Amino acid sequence: MDATDRSKPRPGRRIYDEATREALIVLWEASDRICGKRLKPLIPLLVPAMERHGHLALDDEVRRRLMAINASTIDRLLAPIRTVASGGRRRRNGPPSAVRKSVPIRTHSDWNNPEPGFTEADLVAHSGPSASGNFVQTLMLTDIATGWTECAPLLFRERHLLGSVLSELQKLLPFPLRGFDTDNDTVFMNETIKAWCLREKVTFTRCRPYRKNDQAHVEQKNGAIVRRMVGYQRYAGIAAATELGCFYRNMRLFVNFFQPSFKLLEKRREAAQVTKRYHPPLTPYQRVLAHPEIPGTVKEELTRTFEGLDPVALLAEIRSSQKRLTELVDMHPTSDQSDPMKDVERFLSGLRNAWKEGEVRPTARRRPLAPRGRRRPDPLAAVTNELRAFFEENPAQTGRELLERIQSAFPGRYPDALLRTVQRRIKGWRAEMAWALVFGSSETMSADGAAADALRNGEAPRVSGHPILTESID
Repeated sequence: MDATDRSKPRPGRRIYDEATREALIVLWEASDRICGKRLKPLIPLLVPAMERHGHLALDDEVRRRLMAINASTIDRLLAPIRTVASGGRRRRNGPPSAVRKSVPIRTHSDWNNPEPGFTEADLVAHSGPSASGNFVQTLMLTDIATGWTECAPLLFRERHLLGSVLSELQKLLPFPLRGFDTDNDTVFMNETIKAWCLREKVTFTRCRPYRKNDQAHVEQKNGAIVRRMVGYQRYAGIAAATELGCFYRNMRLFVNFFQPSFKLLEKRREAAQVTKRYHPPLTPYQRVLAHPEIPGTVKEELTRTFEGLDPVALLAEIRSSQKRLTELVDMHPTSDQSDPMKDVERFLSGLRNAWKEGEVRPTARRRPLAPRGRRRPDPLAAVTNELRAFFEENPAQTGRELLERIQSAFPGRYPDALLRTVQRRIKGWRAEMAWALVFGSSETMSADGAAADALRNGEAPRVSGHPILTESID
């Protein structure tokens, strides 16, 4: 046979005909669609059992072939049947993309103090509690040498849109973009972004999969800037993306010119102890001015920009943007069109006492209130009166003794697991007795509903602002 014909079907060598295949399908269905490795040892048991009950009638040749078939052949013959039964062809996990293979890996220890322009990039999803549907994402760029950070919103995940946003962020950087280090997300690992980097002469690298520490610089900015300033709410649609764009225009000036940050100087490990030393905290603007690789014209332009910035006005604008973002989430926008200068003056006048109001960022994630009171049905509700009567007969009884009396009176209804509940109930009753001994009769105590509720919840009642300590009463 010619070498070119080896890939063609060879019907002469096929020993399992259509009758064998049909019988195999029946056996596969009767076995609840198990795999070939499990079906192979089951066939000698399943065929006689189905024949005894009249579910199968095989001739000798089909029976012989079914007994001799191997697991691999079973899976091969049943492959198209499985595809149809599962609702269509399954999507195979393809091999790693050619782009990902062609992009070199850069770890956290490979930077070695690069010149300004080598950045780490990441996407921050504003999906809220659910990652379904479309939502806005933030593209973060953080320079390794200076800490200079740029952010921009992405209306949706799309590689061409990402390339356009990268071109705009490249114009905002005070130095040329020389390196672009990302994670292994498919929005980065594609031909479009790779071609953009080649066209702009930008070194394209990636971190190791599932190693976030390789991108420690941008990951830290994700939390310190985006999550802290924007929060964890869900932002979707053009209105949210537009408002985020306005917010980032003010935030980049405030963060890069007025927010000092630390930079690691050295890291030593001695046995299990790790010692880190840091440079003095500086703003990214100060690091750009101090770096010898930055041209003097760029430094002069940044200095003029810095001299024209009002940090209080920037922070006021940031707070206003945060409020508008929160209103977009809550769908209750305000129609207040006040004077911006008056807003800055009002904001400035409140800076001295703003700390008294607690968290002032409208986008901050609120802590859920701790649940109070009983959250489950009272397991002793039906025998509370009997239990209280047993207790009043002899208040010195322990919780174990009272539980045993309840178990004797109502067999099989109250398990030993209720011991701690009985002990807490006794503690409250003993506190009531202590209250009555100190402040009067139990009728006087019960008249004070708040005190009674506090005692039933295991809390110390208060009289004229002084709590009664009940921890020693047991």
